[in-house]
Amino acid sequence: MPPRQSGTLTEAELRIMNVLWGKGSGTVQQVLDSIMQTPTLAYNSVLTTIRVLERKGYLKHLKDGRAHVYTPLVGQEEATRSEIRHLVGRFFKNSQEQLVLNLLEDQGIGEEEIGRLREMLIQKDTVQKDSAQKDLVQKDLVRKDAK
Repeated sequence: MPPRQSGTLTEAELRIMNVLWGKGSGTVQQVLDSIMQTPTLAYNSVLTTIRVLERKGYLKHLKDGRAHVYTPLVGQEEATRSEIRHLVGRFFKNSQEQLVLNLLEDQGIGEEEIGRLREMLIQKDTVQKDSAQKDLVQKDLVRKDAK
């Protein structure tokens, strides 16, 4: 029985996805040529990893003559968010707060970073309040129309 495929990216898969996110698309040879690794990877290793990525739904291919051109189906931001959700679920029992506290305790944080985080939190709070206000106005309009 083969091992169960993980929904997350391995290091080799991430290396290939980084190349394709940067290029937009490419053949196996183009990906291989873009990977700066010593010792050099074998063509078949890259091909196998690309096929795994395709089975996982990260890539699709189009035939161009004899070559297959691979294109990402999942954007880098979406993949990053998915990996973070997986990490939070696996190690922090779905608590984003615990993840942030762990990062702060483990690595510390500078004044500049604290300022940026504060600004982000204020913006997020403002957006949520604006959204809640719009929802209330919308519900009020619906009630008035129903009368």
